[in-house]
Amino acid sequence: MPKSVAIVSGGMDSTVLAHLIADVGYDLHMLSFNYGQRHVKELAYAKATARSLDAVHHEVDLTNVSKLLQGSSLTSDDIAVPDGHYAAETMRITVVPNRNAMMLNIAAAYATSIGAIQVATGVHGGDHYIYPDCRPEFIKAVDASITLGTLGFSKPNFSIYAPFITQTKGDIVRMGHNLGVDFTQTWSCYKGTDIHCGSCGTCFERREAFIEAGITDPTEYAATPDYVDPRKT
Repeated sequence: MPKSVAIVSGGMDSTVLAHLIADVGYDLHMLSFNYGQRHVKELAYAKATARSLDAVHHEVDLTNVSKLLQGSSLTSDDIAVPDGHYAAETMRITVVPNRNAMMLNIAAAYATSIGAIQVATGVHGGDHYIYPDCRPEFIKAVDASITLGTLGFSKPNFSIYAPFITQTKGDIVRMGHNLGVDFTQTWSCYKGTDIHCGSCGTCFERREAFIEAGITDPTEYAATPDYVDPRKT
């Protein structure tokens, strides 16, 4: 059985990714990263997913690195997580510079060491607007870099697997629904409070995805304000 290493945060996208990989019969290995994120509670959801899928799971401690990642509301307690639509200009403050490159390179090193044929990431089309390390050109470039960096040691045809790169979050919800994913066992909110706040960009995107998918949202939110997608104005 071929091995696949998936980066799983505990959010909706990566959880659906983990279920997809397990469903097609890979030997699933999951990596989750603690980079000092405000919503670190997401990692408990990743651990629960690993248990439900009988997957190998490792949590990677990058909290020392987080001291160097200033200027993001996700890693700096003195910067508030903004409310508003996910695509709004104010969401730039949630960017953690080059976060995905760090995670993908660590995952690739692990994958090479265990003989896995791929590293899987759940980045999707909706991420492209705000996050440069979620765009197709980035995935293509990091794939080429990792291939060169592991040449002669990684499995033949080793690659970065990003199946959602051209899909919307609504598409991912539909896929997760078909795979039997329990969305109550995923976490999106960047504020990391007791329940989803419903007003930050990731909460709004979560709510919007279920509407787009035509599937009932099982998430409990503290608030459900209306926001206008700035890309449609």
